[in-house]
Amino acid sequence: MPDPRPRTVLVIGGGASGNAVTVLLRRAGVTVDLIEARPDWNVLGSGITLQGNALRVLRELGVWEKVQESGYAFDSVGLATPDGHVFHAQQDIRTGGEDLPATIGMQRPRLQEILCEAVRASGATVRLGTTADELVQDETGVTARFSDGTEGRYDLVIAADGLNSLTRTMIGISEKPEPTGMAIWRVAAPRPASVERTDLAYGGPCYIAGYCPTSENTIYAYLVEANRDRASIDPASYADEMRRLAAPYGGAWPEIAASITDPAKVNYTWFHRLLVEGSWHRGRVVLVGDAAHACPPTLAQGAAMSLEDASVLAELLSAEESWDSLDSLGDLLTRYHERRIDRVRMVVEASVQLGQWQLDGVRDADVPGLIGRTMSVLKETP
Repeated sequence: MPDPRPRTVLVIGGGASGNAVTVLLRRAGVTVDLIEARPDWNVLGSGITLQGNALRVLRELGVWEKVQESGYAFDSVGLATPDGHVFHAQQDIRTGGEDLPATIGMQRPRLQEILCEAVRASGATVRLGTTADELVQDETGVTARFSDGTEGRYDLVIAADGLNSLTRTMIGISEKPEPTGMAIWRVAAPRPASVERTDLAYGGPCYIAGYCPTSENTIYAYLVEANRDRASIDPASYADEMRRLAAPYGGAWPEIAASITDPAKVNYTWFHRLLVEGSWHRGRVVLVGDAAHACPPTLAQGAAMSLEDASVLAELLSAEESWDSLDSLGDLLTRYHERRIDRVRMVVEASVQLGQWQLDGVRDADVPGLIGRTMSVLKETP
């Protein structure tokens, strides 16, 4: 029997997974409040690589056309020597189906803008600069007490508050992100005319030197190295440091490096891994996206896994099943975890393995085989 009472959900975090699950639940008639800690709704960043399985969810959200107009689509990846010679170009698997590109590169702020517009249009209530400081659960719901002194009552709380989720800790889940030993320098830059897809150079002073077109006029470029003590790197030197690391690379890199002048536009981040073992919920609070799992971007699947979480969770929660009983809601949340865990584990482990092979200097690693096997599975609907 359908639940006669309107369902109410609090979404904590307005990133990709939080925005996506909000839009999908609103479409199902669920009342949703979304809170985001950042007053600017987290619209920072350089670029993002979205593979077909991510695009499939964005189409489900109704934003595919805007993504297509704003991004740069391509269907292959090039492998290059450090001097810029592309010695192999490989067609990517279209993990979202043959009617979607294999990959779209986008400016990350633009993707966030598109998702935020969809959340606003959905009719959800959005509160920026707000956190949930306390969640008090009982058999029938959750009382959330907010940083502005107000409180709300909800049937379900969805924690989409990222890698360092405070909600995860609040509900007693002890897993924390662990560094993998690598770090990445990222910057948005003008697109050289020669850049029409992602090309990756392995070797040289960095483990990986790569770039991805994000529009007709822009790219984001990245350099992956062993992680360093972040406190030892002056943020004012970020542009100089990224140019220094880029200097030995050829091809499009000299033009890219010449544009790296503003240290405020350079981002330096460690790679982390996270996989919450066991259930992803405690009572009426459930984790999605990076709050439950995260991986290095070696497969470019982080955002895709988060978007898939949102899609699967919303599908299960939109069914005509009662949320009144904690047992019935718990059954839905358990099914969500069961649908996701094997697929997510595969991606996390493969992403970490690709980096570990480089850290260990393994020269005969089956990189193409591991990537191919993983992408073939991801072509299946989650």
